[in-house]
Amino acid sequence: MFKALRDKLAVASTVAKARSIEDMSEVVGDSGRKLRESVLDEILTELEFGLLQADVALPVVEEMSKDVRRFLAGKRVEKGFKVEEAVDLAFRSAVKDVLVGQEFSLNEVMKTKTLPIAMMFVGINGTGKTTTIAKLAHRLQARGHGCVLAAGDTFRAGAIEQLTLHSERLGCKIIKHQAGSDPAAVAFDAIEHAKARKKEFVLIDTAGRMQTNKNLMDEMRKIQRVAKPDVVFFVGDSLAGSDAIEQAKRFDEAVGIDAVVLTKIDADAKGGAALSIAKAIGKPVAYVSFGQGYDEFRRFDAEWMISRIFGDKMPKPSQTL
Repeated sequence: MFKALRDKLAVASTVAKARSIEDMSEVVGDSGRKLRESVLDEILTELEFGLLQADVALPVVEEMSKDVRRFLAGKRVEKGFKVEEAVDLAFRSAVKDVLVGQEFSLNEVMKTKTLPIAMMFVGINGTGKTTTIAKLAHRLQARGHGCVLAAGDTFRAGAIEQLTLHSERLGCKIIKHQAGSDPAAVAFDAIEHAKARKKEFVLIDTAGRMQTNKNLMDEMRKIQRVAKPDVVFFVGDSLAGSDAIEQAKRFDEAVGIDAVVLTKIDADAKGGAALSIAKAIGKPVAYVSFGQGYDEFRRFDAEWMISRIFGDKMPKPSQTL
């Protein structure tokens, strides 16, 4: 996966093709040779264009370009030097810089909040909110935490049925009202139930809505006012690319996003949204979802992202929340 991002790194080979070290570099005093600025410019122009094609947000492209230039500008060019390997190392460093500090942990939330921890999931239709809720509930239960599901998407009877099916499979409590009822009341009842039964987490589903629909966004704000969630997750479809970034911005403006869950990550050939969404809205990507199985869900981190882009051996999933 992330084929587009990976393919763009091959541009270095094209830039360097049929060029000698003398053509690519220049003498710098007694310290040896370094890449010519014209070669750096050519590499970075192609790389920037490729990253934009791969749905990486422009501010992130610019930041990564500066990091790559800084890395390569100080590289000594000696016999056996391969510019593609240098660009590979520079790009890895730039990815780490983009993602540094952008990590989310429910363990840390639990240290600072009073139980139960209420988590609200928002996003547009079709991003996989309900499945994400089920996967996170499974992850929490596997670590010994009690969960309550809140069927807050009361606009669609099918959504209530879907979450009910997940609750039965997982063996956890679901709080639901009739279709068309007040979703804020569902969220409130779920939290009260969790308090009474000493459950640690409440996962609140919401109706999928376009970020441009004022009435539905107002309804979501009402759920937030009533439930006072400790964490608001934006669930975004990684296949939406730059659209997912724009959606996240709008939801952040409306209710304030704490973290992002990216779904369908296994089908994303470009990978730009996963790389840049955290930077674009200043909020971390907490989890990534792939496939339909409850276990096909993991924490997002820089090493995982780098492995996806470069085709490295995947690191073991983190066991922390």
